[in-house]
Amino acid sequence: MAGSAKQASGEAPGCRLYLVTPPALEPARFAEELARALDAGDVACVQLRLKDAEDDAIRRAIDALRPVAQARDVAFLLNDRADLAAQTGCDGAHLGQEDGDHAAARALLGDGILGITCHDSRHLAMQAGEAGADYVAFGAFFPTTTKETVHKAEPELLSWWADVMEIPTVAIGGITAANCAPLVRAGADFLAVVGAVWHHPEGPAAGVRAMNAAIAAA
Repeated sequence: MAGSAKQASGEAPGCRLYLVTPPALEPARFAEELARALDAGDVACVQLRLKDAEDDAIRRAIDALRPVAQARDVAFLLNDRADLAAQTGCDGAHLGQEDGDHAAARALLGDGILGITCHDSRHLAMQAGEAGADYVAFGAFFPTTTKETVHKAEPELLSWWADVMEIPTVAIGGITAANCAPLVRAGADFLAVVGAVWHHPEGPAAGVRAMNAAIAAA
């Protein structure tokens, strides 16, 4: 998922790391932290996720963070807002089930990356594929403090999807270096993490290294 929808669609081999930003951040300071994290190891994608922020605040964050990711050939996606992603040079958008019409978002993004949350639902994933998603996100696989866990997914869902569809999967929800191996073995194309990197006791760079080591060892 290195800056293009085609790379998001599985041309890169193996499972890769997908970073989601913390729910609150100071753009200039976080840009430095993001650079250190991305320089520490392989990262396919960064998703800017600022729930309930004003458009101006989101734009400031995009202006600070997008160049950091794109300079390193890392895709930069915006959560929830395909319109704003298209206006600000993001590589694409990640949408939930309540974030508007997915087919319309596909048209708006053009060749950009469109990812869609599908919880634990095969039906929603099939609908996402029909709407033109470049990847589908399943989860939560483990308990998480980032957001309320309403849907619980099992690794078998990843295996089933990999057997019947070519659209890549993102696994999300409480994923750490200690618990990610079953998801990698089940066929996840990307592992989306928040706390495992940004709250790592030795810092985000160490978190990226730990996640990549765990993926390689799975």
